[in-house]
Amino acid sequence: MKIINSIIIIFFSTFLFRAVPVQSHAGNGLTDAGGRSIQVDAPYTRIISLYGAHTRNLKALGLDDEIIGICPLDRWAGKPKFSYHDGLEKFMAARPDLVLIRPMIDRAYTALVTGMERAGIVVVSLQPGNVDEMFEYWPALGTLTGRIDQARQMVTAFKDEIARISAVTRAIPDKKQVYFEAIHSRMKTFTPGSMAVFALETAGGVNIARDAPSVRGTNIAFYGKERILSHAHEIDVFLAQKGAMNQPTIEMIKNEPGFDVIRAVKENQIFIVDEKIVSRPTMDLLKGIYTIAEMLYPGILEKGGVQ
Repeated sequence: MKIINSIIIIFFSTFLFRAVPVQSHAGNGLTDAGGRSIQVDAPYTRIISLYGAHTRNLKALGLDDEIIGICPLDRWAGKPKFSYHDGLEKFMAARPDLVLIRPMIDRAYTALVTGMERAGIVVVSLQPGNVDEMFEYWPALGTLTGRIDQARQMVTAFKDEIARISAVTRAIPDKKQVYFEAIHSRMKTFTPGSMAVFALETAGGVNIARDAPSVRGTNIAFYGKERILSHAHEIDVFLAQKGAMNQPTIEMIKNEPGFDVIRAVKENQIFIVDEKIVSRPTMDLLKGIYTIAEMLYPGILEKGGVQ
């Protein structure tokens, strides 16, 4: 964990649920996930972020005074909290020139979004669905905030670190097969190509649920207990994400009826990982990869010179 935390500190000191990508990004304009065309003549300077990943990335780009509001679960000392459950009047009183949302908010809270736009507030909806789209999403935030150079540096630094990690994990001779749980109560996993599976595979794990079908075009896939148990003797590691919508524990997984036949359960190879470091499009995804690699192959990245 010391190595993991030191790398994250280095990155952030340098750059101080349906996933829908940035649809296009060029020059000083972009088209967001809701189809809005935004021409950026000057950087926005009074920004409210209603998605934790936006907030994390804005901080990584070196913004501070420009951020006048964040969502309730974000941590940023002194920043007022805003929610899509708040009334339009609260947003208008804050006088933002940009409100950053994600597609879920766009779909579910149309009255609030439409009200802000009618009041002259620019609303931009962004949320990449995979790592390639993340490399467009960061520059889109950079374009909106006048931090395009910093955003491009983030992309380069992330790719460079992934190359270093992959050089070590590709050489693992007998890779562990992993079932990566997304939502325990519904027996759901992640789709191939999702950020969580990217983190797992970059860390050297093999996704046992490669045939998992997407649920309504999201990065979440229904797998079901029967299919999980069909791989019982192949699953070396049972990995589960923990977040607002999923609160698994090792005991919960151990005590799930039928799971006692799973190899990982028998051998106590059950691990819980924070969804913020495996499912969100931020530089923290690197921390998720380091964390999973340490769970699967303790010390492997340190031995491989990735520090």
